[in-house]
Parts: sequence; structure tokens; C-alpha cells
Amino acid sequence: MRKKREILILLTMLLTVALICGCSTKEEQNNEQKVEGVEIEEDTDTYRFVDVLGNEYEAELLDIPLIKQDLTRIEDQDGKKFYLDEDGETASRLGIDVSEYQPEVNWQQVKDYGVDFVIVRLGYRGYGEAGKLVEDSMFRSHVEGALTAGLDVGVYFFSQAVNQAEAEEEAQFVLERIRDYDIKGPVVYDTEEIKNDTARTDNLDGKAFTDHCITFCDAVKAAGYETMIYANMKWMAFTLDLTRLTDYEKWYADYEPLPQCPYEISMWQYTETGQVPGINGNVDMNLWFL
Repeated sequence: MRKKREILILLTMLLTVALICGCSTKEEQNNEQKVEGVEIEEDTDTYRFVDVLGNEYEAELLDIPLIKQDLTRIEDQDGKKFYLDEDGETASRLGIDVSEYQPEVNWQQVKDYGVDFVIVRLGYRGYGEAGKLVEDSMFRSHVEGALTAGLDVGVYFFSQAVNQAEAEEEAQFVLERIRDYDIKGPVVYDTEEIKNDTARTDNLDGKAFTDHCITFCDAVKAAGYETMIYANMKWMAFTLDLTRLTDYEKWYADYEPLPQCPYEISMWQYTETGQVPGINGNVDMNLWFL
């Protein structure tokens, strides 16, 4: 009888320990999912965000690395956003991205304003069935002017590839044109939803878009350049397979006061209506986390 009581006490103790460990593990998992500034639903595996039109979405929270930064440390100084580290020191760089839609730029004024880097559109593939590759008409002028002013320069390419062979072709199109320039910034693959128009990529699924990202970025990395993938939250949540893209840095577009993305990002395009001396009209502005 005494032996049975001892066994019962032992089992009770073991069960108590198991419950405590289980609770601790659950609490640790919840803590790991806390991202300052991002709306992650408690006791669920989802997060919420809005698109540029204010439409609300809820998406599955994937088991991939979460954003490292405390987003509440982002500060705005007259339209220029900065990220501050725990010591209050700036831990980001300020940048813009431009294309032929900014035909005249005084790059010295841009530099004097405090811009550190620029991402220049190198070109694009047309929407039509032919899918012609086109070099941006201001690509060379923008790159040369920015480099002369002492800015770090990266480039991006707007893709309409419908297969991996075309994604490889796009990568080679880019690499041929940047070999003569000192490109220290990222070479970015831009694939996105085409609104209010018919595009040759309309019938592609998420796997195809993800495949094309990998094909392009791997070709760029093999050539010795840094690379990134450009996307907004809706595209990342519902189209790209981010579980296959954890080895690639992300340039994230979101015009809310803080990034809504719960995952690791390297660069945040925070407005398309920025005002920068030396540029007439609006320009996209970016924060690059260090």
C-alpha cells in the first residue's frame, strides 16, 4: 500500500513538472512572437495589416525569422525617417529610389539634404505578350550623377517574367549594364501585383513568382553583388512563399506610419510622396536598417 502511495506521489510530481514546462514553453513562444509596432494577434498564429487603400487583411504568421528591430524606435524628422538603437544612436541610412519619372535631379542638393544612397531603376520588362526588355531612359544619367555626388548606388529591375528562363534573362540584362559602374548598393528584383491593367504575369501562381525571385537573385549573387527582393505586405503575405526566401534580403514597401511586416526586412520604402531638394515633385524615400 505504501509503495502504491509513493508511486502516486511520484506520478503527481512528474505531471506537475510537465505542466510547468509546457506553460513555460508556450509563454516563451508567445514572447518570441512579440514584435514592437506590429499587430500580431494574441493566442493565434496570425497578424493584421492594411493595404494602401485601407483594406484590412489577416494573414498566417509563418515560422520564419521575425523582424529584429524595435519599430517604436523609428523617428521622423521633417519627412526623414531614422532608426535609433538602444543608445539613441542612428542605426539606419536614408535613401531614395528614382527612375525616368524623375528626369532632372540635382544630385549634390540631394546629397546635401542628408540622403546616403539611391536605388535607380535600371529597366523593366513590358506588360505585353512580347515582353520586351527596356532600359530606363534615365538609368545611366542617374547612376553617373549619383556616383559623382558621392552617393552609394543600387539598382532595381521591374520584372514581368513568365518563366525561370525569362527571370535569368532579366538578371543578365541587369548585370551587363552595371558592370561598368561602382554599384555598392543592392541589385533588386521587383515583382508585384499590376493594378488597373492587364499584365503577362496575371496567370502566374505564387510558386512561379517565388521561383523567379530565386533565379534572379542567385544569378546576381553569383556575380558578386548584394541582392534584395522588393515587395509590399500583401504580396509577401499571399503570393510569395517566404519560407523559401529566408536567405534573401527584403526591400519592403509600406506607407503606414510604421512597417506592418512581422518578418525580417533590410529596407523600408516608407513613402512615395517624399519631398527632397534637387528633385521636382514626389520621390520614394527609404530607410535602410544597419
